[in-house]
Amino acid sequence: MTQILYGERIGRQGRIRLGCSAVLFNEKREKVLLTRRADNGQWCLPSGGVEPGESVAEACARETWEETGLVVQVRRLTSVFSSPDRLVVYDDGNKFQFIILNFEVGKIGGKVRLSNETTAIRFYSFPETMKMDIFPHHKQFINDTLAGQDAAFIR
Repeated sequence: MTQILYGERIGRQGRIRLGCSAVLFNEKREKVLLTRRADNGQWCLPSGGVEPGESVAEACARETWEETGLVVQVRRLTSVFSSPDRLVVYDDGNKFQFIILNFEVGKIGGKVRLSNETTAIRFYSFPETMKMDIFPHHKQFINDTLAGQDAAFIR
């Protein structure tokens, strides 16, 4: 099982991995789309790593489509997360300090469907999301996106 370790500058023990996540609101902008991960049962925003040969916007759209079946377009960067005090350790021994770019996206097509990475997909109200077992920084990404700030938050 994947572990997340915390400690002062623990990120030095891993390699850097660039990821992205997507905040997709419903039409009335009252709810946000979350997926439930197949590997650990936690809720999260559609997210994943950037692959060689793709832009961050392409990665964000690809990850959202792979996990939800929805086709999205990146609208704006809302957050950059790069804590050196957090290390993700995978079962295969790989260790990463993630740098995550969070984007607000808009739906342009597709139909919601599960994937091998997701066991549930649903829109939740903002108060509901704060009570759920969600990746901690994903809660922050939702709040950052709701703030509507022109410049991205740097965390």
